[in-house]
Amino acid sequence: MKLFGPLYDRVMGWSRHPRAPRYLAALSFAESSFFPVPPDVMLAPMAAARPDQGMRLALITTLFSVLGGLAGYLLGHLAFEAITPWIVQAGHGGQLERARDWFGQWGVWVVLVAGFSPIPYKLFTLTAGAMAMPLAPFMLASFLGRGARFFAVALIIAALGPRIEPRLRPYMEWIGWSTVALLAVAVLIYQVQG
Repeated sequence: MKLFGPLYDRVMGWSRHPRAPRYLAALSFAESSFFPVPPDVMLAPMAAARPDQGMRLALITTLFSVLGGLAGYLLGHLAFEAITPWIVQAGHGGQLERARDWFGQWGVWVVLVAGFSPIPYKLFTLTAGAMAMPLAPFMLASFLGRGARFFAVALIIAALGPRIEPRLRPYMEWIGWSTVALLAVAVLIYQVQG
């Protein structure tokens, strides 16, 4: 079944759309506070399709991600108890508890690390608000962590993408199904350990 090749072609087409930067900004904002899809999935093909715009796209992603993080912070500060059941129901209860523990141990440094890591950033924005972390350090750590991540993605993809992209396309089905298999194994391991 061919699924990932056509999907890849469609994403590359979308990444060249004149309004793609607006969609990237919206996705970046939403992911930092409530949406499950990380902006990297849109930033990477956009940087590959427009290598000369990579830094601008990384800046858009960073700024709107930090603004979304601020929205998550406010949501956590104002309504954490009301939204916690939804977070748990979505399967992030263990990660939420881990985020709380990490805040207790490392404070603002955990925001910096979470901003760069693949751990769902929204859990840290919500928890920072719930724990009333001082806003200025939260914003600075968010900007540094998210900026480091998105600029690294844009730099790597803009530099390598135009050369690698034509070579990746023939293997897209294999890459896609291998990724699905690895994610399934990771979920199984996580469930067995949890």
